[in-house]
Amino acid sequence: MKRGKKYQDAVKAYDKTLQYDPAEAIAQVKKNATAKFDETIEVHIRTGCDGRHAEQQIRGAVVLPHGTGKTVRVLVFAKGPKADEAQAAGADYVGAEELIPKIQNEGWLDFDVVVATPDMMGVVGRLGRVLGPKGLMPNPKSGTVTMDVTKAISDIKAGKIEYRLDKTNIIHVPIGKASFTEEQLADNFQTLMDAINKARPSSLKGQYLRSITLAPTMGPGVKVNVVRISQ
Repeated sequence: MKRGKKYQDAVKAYDKTLQYDPAEAIAQVKKNATAKFDETIEVHIRTGCDGRHAEQQIRGAVVLPHGTGKTVRVLVFAKGPKADEAQAAGADYVGAEELIPKIQNEGWLDFDVVVATPDMMGVVGRLGRVLGPKGLMPNPKSGTVTMDVTKAISDIKAGKIEYRLDKTNIIHVPIGKASFTEEQLADNFQTLMDAINKARPSSLKGQYLRSITLAPTMGPGVKVNVVRISQ
């Protein structure tokens, strides 16, 4: 894959083989974000887990203190008073069965997170084939299946992110934008890593965090010193 001049210049500005302390990595990754738009800064965490075993699956959510810099659109499946509560809490869309054909047949996906009250999961389950592959299915572990829709919406709008293993046992999550200060990105990064460390499966033998890379949307990644994070 041919890379642009800005990318190549960014690669030459630091040693890609080194592992940096988090503060140094964040400073460098901000320099690597040279696109004309406000790039998202992502963390890619390679774990020693084997997601094929249920007890080694990692999934959860955490509210980043400075948010993600992204406006998140929330769809809530609820009825009656809970639907009214969701509207009042600032949900972008609220509905029930009537949304099934719109999503299934019309391909409507103008939302980033789906929240559902437990009684609506029978309805939402019918959308599993559409929402599942996109990582949009509500889940109790991430707090998106709940009766407390006000808190769920508030947390999501405040910068709540979900983390989970992909098929290659890597976690990919955003921690902010290139326009964030180094301190804001550092706070968000530390909050995320605290949550990831707490989520270590008790059955896991050997090294938990294999590698951590910070990267902007369009620029090269910077490796973070895993030892400093695991202590």
